[in-house]
Amino acid sequence: MDISFTLNGKERVIRAEAGENVQVLLKRLGMRSVRNSDDGYGFAGSDTILLNGHTVNASLLIAAQLEGCEIVTAESLNEYGKLGPVQSALIDAGVIQSGYNDPALALLLTDLLRRNPNPARSEITDSLSSLFLRESAYQQVFDAVEIASKRIKNPQFNKATAPSFGDHLRHVGKPGGKVDAAATIKAEACFVEDFVAADACVLKMLRSPHAHAYINHIDTTEAESMPGVVAVFDHRNCPDVYYTPGGQTAPEPSPLDRRLFGQKMRHYGDRVAAVVAETEAQAEAALKTIKVDYEVLKPVLSIREAMADDAPIVHNGVISYGVGAPDNLEAQNKTADPRDGRIHFNFPFGGDPRKNIAATGHGEIGDIKKGFAEADVVLERTYQSRQSQQLPPEQHLCYTYMEADRIIVRAATQVPWHVRRKIATVLGIKQHKVHVIKERLGGGFGSKQDILVEEVCAFATHATGRPVLFRHTREEEFIATSTRHVAEITIKMGAKKDGTITAFDVDFRFNTGPYGNHALTVPCNAPAISLPLYPCSNVKFKVTTYYSNIVPTGAYQGYGGPKGNFAVQMIVAEMADALGIDQLAMIEKNRVHEGQSLELLGKVGEGKLPTSVPVAHSCALGKVLAQGADQFGWHVPKEDPAKSHICIGRGLATMQQKSGIPDIDQANAWIKLASDGTLICHSGGADLGTGLDTVVAKLAAEVLCTRLDDIYVVSGDTDSCLFDKGAYASSGTCFSGNAARLAAEDLRKKILRTAAHLLEQPVESLQVEFPGIVRVKDARGKDAQGKDRSISFGEVAHYAESGTGCGQLMGQGSFITSEFAFPYGANFAEVAVDTRTGKVSLRKLHALVDCGTPINPELALGQIYGASLRAIGHTLQEAIQYDDKGRVVNANFADYGAPMVGDLPEDFLATLVPSDDPVGPFGAKSVSEISVNAAAPAIVSAIHDATGVWVRDWHITPEKMLRALREK
Repeated sequence: MDISFTLNGKERVIRAEAGENVQVLLKRLGMRSVRNSDDGYGFAGSDTILLNGHTVNASLLIAAQLEGCEIVTAESLNEYGKLGPVQSALIDAGVIQSGYNDPALALLLTDLLRRNPNPARSEITDSLSSLFLRESAYQQVFDAVEIASKRIKNPQFNKATAPSFGDHLRHVGKPGGKVDAAATIKAEACFVEDFVAADACVLKMLRSPHAHAYINHIDTTEAESMPGVVAVFDHRNCPDVYYTPGGQTAPEPSPLDRRLFGQKMRHYGDRVAAVVAETEAQAEAALKTIKVDYEVLKPVLSIREAMADDAPIVHNGVISYGVGAPDNLEAQNKTADPRDGRIHFNFPFGGDPRKNIAATGHGEIGDIKKGFAEADVVLERTYQSRQSQQLPPEQHLCYTYMEADRIIVRAATQVPWHVRRKIATVLGIKQHKVHVIKERLGGGFGSKQDILVEEVCAFATHATGRPVLFRHTREEEFIATSTRHVAEITIKMGAKKDGTITAFDVDFRFNTGPYGNHALTVPCNAPAISLPLYPCSNVKFKVTTYYSNIVPTGAYQGYGGPKGNFAVQMIVAEMADALGIDQLAMIEKNRVHEGQSLELLGKVGEGKLPTSVPVAHSCALGKVLAQGADQFGWHVPKEDPAKSHICIGRGLATMQQKSGIPDIDQANAWIKLASDGTLICHSGGADLGTGLDTVVAKLAAEVLCTRLDDIYVVSGDTDSCLFDKGAYASSGTCFSGNAARLAAEDLRKKILRTAAHLLEQPVESLQVEFPGIVRVKDARGKDAQGKDRSISFGEVAHYAESGTGCGQLMGQGSFITSEFAFPYGANFAEVAVDTRTGKVSLRKLHALVDCGTPINPELALGQIYGASLRAIGHTLQEAIQYDDKGRVVNANFADYGAPMVGDLPEDFLATLVPSDDPVGPFGAKSVSEISVNAAAPAIVSAIHDATGVWVRDWHITPEKMLRALREK
């Protein structure tokens, strides 16, 4: 059928299929801004368009509804070489992170300002209510609207939305916008979906309807003969290779317990078979014809069930070890079931699959018995948490194709080098035959550290020779990607009457789900990121991670930090209450201080222990607490609620994180001087929307005294860049940033050496000055007229590349370290609890972070806001829910309940508190991941302050709150 309509001011007549979805249609017409985040349900708003002047979701329309209509997409805002007032305001306010949903945001705000040039906050909130912003959490959008409103009238209008840091620095510490923000806000080709060829095949996955089952028989005969079907894969015709999906440095501290397809189903949504077909519809039709006979097993759904003596065994395959096999390995394998496949440990880390144990760890300092004997009060509590989903706006996807005998992988990944290694391993080929191109990520939050689509997509291309796209549905995001681990933590603490903590004894129990990716490292981060906040001479901990049949877990921002910190902060709060001490005073009395040795951290690692006891080289936690208490009004009397059934309470919690993994991870970069003196930096780092490419550019520009726009960053490409472990463990700024800094310093030396030759001066007499000039320092450099002698980078480059030159100038940097850089912070919370309904309303949340020198202040604030809102969601709203058979019952946006703009605290404030760290570049430390670690204990302690009730099981629903109030 032919349809006539106006698209962005141009008349169009197009042929459409009957019932064709408008989102699909507009993508076909090149409208990249109209994205699909939610399987066409219209919840996320990434498919927002204007239909006859009204905002609608394209996914909820069919093509025939466009007849005679006027359609406007975010592309209408674009002007070549320029940014519109709303687009530029969003960048200046620090809103843009991944940029995936931001074109839709720009369209919504442009429409709002067209209707009302000076909207009230409530009107802005209403406009944003249809858009899911998981990353920047809405708060900075209000600043952007103010800037845009005034910029429409005065294009020169500007307003600082973030403070500056580092007075002696030109680029570092100064707001300045994200280097890739213009491309993403304009919906230019940035993401994997933007590069898929029209003739690409589609891979669709048949998934298990059971949480625990064996496949007795599978028949794919009919599917293989269906029109358009290229191939069908299952456990009978895939490589017999076991690996871990976890993107970690090899040898991985995770069990290798995953196969592309297995005969045993270990979770609801596990892979049964894949169909590769010419079209999505053909692939889905073929899936429906596959016949599977299952032997259904009893699922293991909790830690307690996994621990039971008669628990079903999740992994009963043949066990092997790279090194350090136990003496009883042969006896263990006598009971193995061949249908379970195999499980391999690179080295021992306490796994015992026959007891459903994936990994264990332990550590101790001091004399635990003596510590408790010295205590006047001893408390023992158990805290529990639920499973939450990362919800990146862009689903997991991968596009693969062949170039000669090499496989090209366009991936939305945080770990391109680990992806390359794992694909080569699974396919049985060498790494130089795999080229991974990391495109822009539409959010990751740790989930795209795991290899969940890339290896099967690459296998499909390698087996068929065809280009293949594999993209998860939103339901698959819930049931087949990594989520946050479930934890149950029993903690015992002793303290003297004056509040001095004398001992900690902690039992960390984690549920890793069906596979063991991160089964050691996530749980071991629970003690590592929580207990050192309160250095104590007598500490003992043990960690046990159990297999189960819940949907997969893995890396999620904060790693094990939110779980561990919840338990530690809560028992400190409970102890303060028991002793009658102000919570802030209790924290201040026991907190970590700058220069302190963190002895406990010498006893816990991520596959291996630190080579020396870590030290808190920088720590502004005292300033964070003092400034936070003052701006929050901690010591100001609470407001009396107008209604007697409303109770007001306040709470706080401190937090800590790392900035990479010393002695394990490495980052590399190289930077080259172009012929005109501009620079191209090749960074191995993987920017997942956090602004790492901007960090790299600013660090290089700072070292080389050049303009920021004279530097172009190429990142995450395994052919053109050098190795980098990837974007995880809060390592980007410290590791990838330091590698770029070292590369720039190396190039700077070469520029000076070459300039010294040209100027006929000793190197030590020269200095590099802005903008890209080498100048003689003293009077020796004066010419006959008394003017300074200098030479530009362009002149240096021209000589270097000439027939008598030294060759193109390039610098290389490699960063490793044994030293830690710890960011610190605190959350202050105020809640209102409705004792009739159990509803907890978050009135205030102030988040303060010591991230050293913030390299990108406005982006750092956005990271804090986004992480804080995700933590609020996990505390009050979000949890994956199961029925008694282990099937997920809320695998969609609407039922899951992630926070949106209407869930913002009434008073939401992020604050950067600087320090100067010797490990990070120019004193910088990480900023984003730490910010998920304190909201839960701050909110829960505020709930206690309001009601006298301690809620030890989060998330905290109204039902749980009412139950706790009744029990009180």
